[in-house]
Amino acid sequence: MHEMSLVQGLIQQLNDLAIENKMTKVIKITMEIGPLSGVVVDSFTFGFEALSPQDPLLKDAKLIIEVPPVTYNCPTCKHEFKTTGDRPDQCEKCQEVFLVPSGGDDLILKQVEME
Repeated sequence: MHEMSLVQGLIQQLNDLAIENKMTKVIKITMEIGPLSGVVVDSFTFGFEALSPQDPLLKDAKLIIEVPPVTYNCPTCKHEFKTTGDRPDQCEKCQEVFLVPSGGDDLILKQVEME
């Protein structure tokens, strides 16, 4: 499960930010995990819940995960639509099965609240 190593990297990044800003506690972390990022949100959350209590900086930190929509473009009819769910099987308008995704592949640390 590569999500565990991603969480370890996040924890290291948060520790570095805390040292840089002379903070001692993380209150809240907001992550954006795109549906096409290859990251399983439940596994990432599990990893955070398993590892964060072991770090005094993150002991009581709250993790918020936002899932942005993916825009799909149909090359046949040029229809564009968004979804945060699974990849659509076909275009809503012309039933074309080849759809071109745009966005939704990011893993971003959006906001950190510290004290």
